[in-house]
Amino acid sequence: MEKETGLSGAESLALIQSMINKAKHQFSDNGRLYLLWGWVVFLCSTTQFILINYVKYEKHYLVWMVTWLAFIYQAIYMYKHKRKTNVKTYTDDILGFVWITFVVLMFLFGYLFGQIMGDEYYKFINPGFLALYGMPTFLSGKILRFRPLLIGGLTCWALSIVSTFVPYNYQLLVLSLGVAIAWIIPGYILQARYKKQNS
Repeated sequence: MEKETGLSGAESLALIQSMINKAKHQFSDNGRLYLLWGWVVFLCSTTQFILINYVKYEKHYLVWMVTWLAFIYQAIYMYKHKRKTNVKTYTDDILGFVWITFVVLMFLFGYLFGQIMGDEYYKFINPGFLALYGMPTFLSGKILRFRPLLIGGLTCWALSIVSTFVPYNYQLLVLSLGVAIAWIIPGYILQARYKKQNS
């Protein structure tokens, strides 16, 4: 086997280790997307809270239209990032499928909650979304062995239960807290690691 590949056992292990490090390095770069979505959801939910409770604006939900701009930015960023990436690992594929599943479930939850619950939609949507946020966050943390994401996922699940005891107007603040712990804090930690790797 060694003759066929031209690599000794030690060299093979070193190659595998370098590929793992490469995957971690690439994921550190993607800390930007955790920060993007963390801040978008944080600002939208906090702004909606202000519009409902202080401005008394009827169409307070329109603030979430900002997410479409974030989707466009992410698509452009991912396209450019993909062109720069020379090596795609199995870890990258798995993480990609985890987040695609999350996006599909987000749209399905939003649609199904609206269809089934009607006027009760707003009482359940934020606890439901918090439960969903925990899924890709926890799995990403497990796949990458990154404790802040594991903690973030568990926090989202805990807050999804807590939010059922909170009036809707204040569930938005629970949502803001959830994404701060699940995405914003891990995003800054990843960003710091990336800068350290490249300094």
